[in-house]
Amino acid sequence: MYFCIHQEPFSVDSSSFAVKEVTFIRQNIEKWRDVQLIVEDAIDAAPDRQADAYIDLTSDLAFAQTHFPQSRITLYLNGLASALHNMIYRNKREPLSRLWTFWTQEIPLTMYEARGALLTSVLIFLASVIIGAVSQAHDADFARLILGDSYVDMTLENIANGEPMAVYNGGGETSMFLQITLNNIWVSFVVFVMGIFTSFGTGFYLFQNGVMLGSFQTFFFQQGFGLGLESMLAIWLHGTLEISAIIVAGAAGITMGNGWLFPGTYSRMKSFMRGARRGTKIVVGTVPIFITAGFIESFATRHTEWPDVLRLAVILLSLTFVMTYYVIVPYYRYGRNNDKS
Repeated sequence: MYFCIHQEPFSVDSSSFAVKEVTFIRQNIEKWRDVQLIVEDAIDAAPDRQADAYIDLTSDLAFAQTHFPQSRITLYLNGLASALHNMIYRNKREPLSRLWTFWTQEIPLTMYEARGALLTSVLIFLASVIIGAVSQAHDADFARLILGDSYVDMTLENIANGEPMAVYNGGGETSMFLQITLNNIWVSFVVFVMGIFTSFGTGFYLFQNGVMLGSFQTFFFQQGFGLGLESMLAIWLHGTLEISAIIVAGAAGITMGNGWLFPGTYSRMKSFMRGARRGTKIVVGTVPIFITAGFIESFATRHTEWPDVLRLAVILLSLTFVMTYYVIVPYYRYGRNNDKS
């Protein structure tokens, strides 16, 4: 048993209950951490270990609900017990059901847990885009330094020929799709793996990509305002999903890197492994987005003759999906209850 029954409940004041809650937490905190690791690493946990952990956890939850019904620790134990229950009783013989759970529950939960890392990734990328734009605005040759002379010369030649987006017309659509998709997935993997060198490694790679985007987009506007608008419609047709997925991959890398930098009450290695598992789950979740972005870039971006309204609609639809899946759903499903406690 994890507690004893108090013989004189009416003689205990609120401070005594506070002390008892602290004692309860101290006695069991390591066990709860182990349960959390079981939940996060569900595939590798033995069934007997899961069952024993669930029995102990529900016992602690019952005690907390009885003695500390309004406490945050009760909410924490309830959420942990629910997650462990779902992990034990889901039907693992149905891979399609497992995939559905992964995309509809595990990814949103992981994104909520990594919301700080996602915000950091967004801020780093936006700051670097601004730096790239300002640098290009003050130095017309900055794009050559960042993108290379050959790419800039090719783009200028395409503009002179009246086909500024001709870079997206090269090669067959299918081969281009495979090449772009594999390259984008590789980029996201590199952004994530850079987190091994702490979150600063991922931050540096995000910075590089942001500066390139800022200088590239500003370069087009320097060739003419109308040309700049046209480039935005073409680039962001696929870029909304592509850039968003890179930023999410950045959050995965920062999550892993922060596990090493800020272990908290865990050992540094255990904290790093927790961050690596979360980060891996996040970066795997970006693969379908990169596939979709690659498809759009290969089969749709080249069609600059399409109506602007149609292309803008695709951009807005892509942005709505990203915001809903990575921000709104995680908050409303997992964040509101915590905020109310």
